[in-house]
Amino acid sequence: MFEPDEHGVYARVQASQGRRLLAYGVLLCLGGLLIYTPLAQPPALIWLVLMLGLGVAVLTLAERLRRATRLSIELTETELRDNTGTTLAVMEDIKGVERGVFALKPSNGFTLILKNKKPRAWAPGLWWRLGRRVGVGGVTSAGQAKFMAEQIAFRLGR
Repeated sequence: MFEPDEHGVYARVQASQGRRLLAYGVLLCLGGLLIYTPLAQPPALIWLVLMLGLGVAVLTLAERLRRATRLSIELTETELRDNTGTTLAVMEDIKGVERGVFALKPSNGFTLILKNKKPRAWAPGLWWRLGRRVGVGGVTSAGQAKFMAEQIAFRLGR
């Protein structure tokens, strides 16, 4: 078993810089196109409003992704949290880890199955929580996520 660092963190997952920039760039381009297209050649009013609204929504999502992927996820003895202190899951509440090829999980990541339902939450590109499942991954480093999943599975005794 590995020893924690000076802050009690056993494993850390953060966004891969290349994937982070690619995801942010794709969302910026899509949002820009959704706004530019109806302004360049105005369609019917309903389509104009719809496309402008979607463009603003995608640009808002891009900004949320940019902010969320500056964070990292940390595994401590008692919980899985982000570096701002938001708890994703408590170790006592984790029933299992899914990380297989056919598992419902984020890209380059894993899914935790919890014993109890938790409120929905989402940090685009980094993690999500829905009911009894917590997904970690997206634009994260595959190696870091695999190490963290193995550490959680080891602590669960599986």
